[in-house]
Amino acid sequence: MKRNVDLVVISDVHLGTYGCKAKELARYLNSIQPKMLVLNGDIIDVWQFKKSYFPKSHLKIIKKIISFATENTEVYYITGNHDEMFRKFRDFQLGKLKVCSKLCVDLGDQKAWIFHGDVFDASVQHSKWLAKLGGKGYDLLIMINNIVNWGLAHMGKEKYSFSKKIKNNVKKAVKYINDFEHTALELAIENNFDYVICGHIHQPQMRNYTSKKGSCTYLNSGDWIENLSALEYNNGKWEIFYFEDHKTVLTDEGAEEMNDLSYSDFLRIITQVS
Repeated sequence: MKRNVDLVVISDVHLGTYGCKAKELARYLNSIQPKMLVLNGDIIDVWQFKKSYFPKSHLKIIKKIISFATENTEVYYITGNHDEMFRKFRDFQLGKLKVCSKLCVDLGDQKAWIFHGDVFDASVQHSKWLAKLGGKGYDLLIMINNIVNWGLAHMGKEKYSFSKKIKNNVKKAVKYINDFEHTALELAIENNFDYVICGHIHQPQMRNYTSKKGSCTYLNSGDWIENLSALEYNNGKWEIFYFEDHKTVLTDEGAEEMNDLSYSDFLRIITQVS
């Protein structure tokens, strides 16, 4: 039985890369029926797109998103840096699917400001080649990490995350994340928002912040490479959904097999865009 959810936010899926956990995401999406689905950037990794690598499990995510938009779900595709090519289609709308750069959502008497967050990243804004190189390096790191974790699992040992170790222990990485969150919160308070929701840094988070100018709640949806997380808003309450905490009850039942989008169709679209 599918869960009814008022609002779901996912980001940083990076379809088209080896690190993407598309099968796990499909199980999650097939378990919910959201009134609104917000795809908060870096859903398709156009930067690293390869004609030779886009498995069926990745294409199923695209099909599932389309199926949501053709039924009763409002779907917003907010562009990020890895799928910035779609920004040329900003304000494009097809049925209940809309492409945009940011989104403001009324939640009762409160307001949420949703955007990817790459605007705060100087390397993305001014040294795109460096950011793309970093993206390829991250994908390689995840590939190596997956191999190591496969070996650890066979030895009955706990999985290990190279990137989380780096983020948690390298001072510059910790400072970058703290600065990112602080900047997002200060801007949201100045613009009278109750919530500011980002992606980009692959760090699921939910925390309250108060300054002399006001207060705001910062939320980050994380990613579907390492954390396998999403944000859910239902009955006036926010929660971070972690796949690992629910994987035993999520099945592949109810997975839709749509035939209106073939790989060749998708390849033609993505090639034209990039």
